[in-house]
Amino acid sequence: MTRLDPYRFAGRTAVLTGAASGIGEQLAYGLAHRGSDLVLVDVDGARLDPVATRIRHAHPKLSVRTVVADLSDRAAVADVAAQAPASIGLLVNNAGVALGGRFDQVSVDQFEHVMNVNFRAPMLLTHALLPALTAAPGGHLVNVSSLFGLIAPPGQSAYCASKFALRGLSESLRGELIESRTGVTTVHPGGIRTRIAESALIGADVPRSEIEPTRKLFAALLSFPADKAAELILKAVEKRKARLLIAANAKGPDLLQRLLPVGSADIIRKLTSVSVKAAGRSRVGAGR
Repeated sequence: MTRLDPYRFAGRTAVLTGAASGIGEQLAYGLAHRGSDLVLVDVDGARLDPVATRIRHAHPKLSVRTVVADLSDRAAVADVAAQAPASIGLLVNNAGVALGGRFDQVSVDQFEHVMNVNFRAPMLLTHALLPALTAAPGGHLVNVSSLFGLIAPPGQSAYCASKFALRGLSESLRGELIESRTGVTTVHPGGIRTRIAESALIGADVPRSEIEPTRKLFAALLSFPADKAAELILKAVEKRKARLLIAANAKGPDLLQRLLPVGSADIIRKLTSVSVKAAGRSRVGAGR
């Protein structure tokens, strides 16, 4: 098996999507701390600018470029790629959007939007930047999938489809890129404390009475700190790990899926229901 040298962050450029908040924001800080020049991409310019400003103040010698782009738009993805330098060390496809609702409750447009942001954009960006990523030996690609790229609970058909697809792309690319001395890490975060629950899209035909209670309950399950998640990702990049699972609620279901490929679905569904109810009781108690 071919072994790659540890990834060297300093003096290289990292392209990072979804950089304005959550794991992406913390990755930006961690990369800057390690000496990487940055191309930071996000759809939310108002949140992205303060992140870049903090990094420029803390690391004035680094190049920090921001690109505001809607990655659901194919032309915008091409524009992001065009603004990257001819040689980059690291590409982190982190941007993502969630969509709640059964398959019959989400519109085709909503489903396609999730696929475009979560899968098509990383695929296009990776394809466009592959010459820059492999221009010099030692590059690395990170694709942030999800716990739902390992298991597929009800009500998450679009999100699961996109994250399973990203996982498959990543695992195939790992075998292809090893010849150019380029590493690939697939990340499967569990319940990370980010804005994904509050910014999640809701299926067009989901009853309004179900929207806010469900959003609040699932938000309560997001407890793992984003800064710790980012640090684990950067350590995995340095060590050239093929796969990284973050948080116990990702590792447990993954193990169960391996042990019981068929029967695990019912168990996971029941455990998820219990966890959501427990989180709801916790929030009610905290509000008293």
